Amino acid sequence: MASTRLTDLELRAWQSLLHAHHDVVGALDADLQEQHGISFSEYDVLLRLARAAERVLTMGELAERTMLSPSGTTRLVDRLVARDLIRRRPAPDDGRVTMATLTPAGVTLLRAAARTHLRGIREHFTGRFTGRQLEQVASALEAIAGPHVPH
Repeated sequence: MASTRLTDLELRAWQSLLHAHHDVVGALDADLQEQHGISFSEYDVLLRLARAAERVLTMGELAERTMLSPSGTTRLVDRLVARDLIRRRPAPDDGRVTMATLTPAGVTLLRAAARTHLRGIREHFTGRFTGRQLEQVASALEAIAGPHVPH
């Protein structure tokens, strides 16, 4: 039977992962809010749409790719629609399905915010490691999540 208690090292690794994720995402979110008036999650939605074929995804695809709940995705999309950064439209082959598409204003904001976001990733995450350490971090996280291909 497996122990019901984590070792000190297991607990240290787990808590470090949680705190690092919280701190890095919080810093990236603060940078985006301060400089562009969008949250980390809003940036992620714009980015996922920009990477999609014809800059269009169903709401379900968007929820899956951003790892948000369907209701959370709907609320976030509502905010972006109100700012004319994305538009909703029915799917051409199934009116029950709603599509989200990036607007020209969304593309413009995403381009500006991407520079801030990439700089923030380097400042708050990758820049804190040597090349060897970064390879170890990537390998360790891939042991959990598998190799990641952006979509």
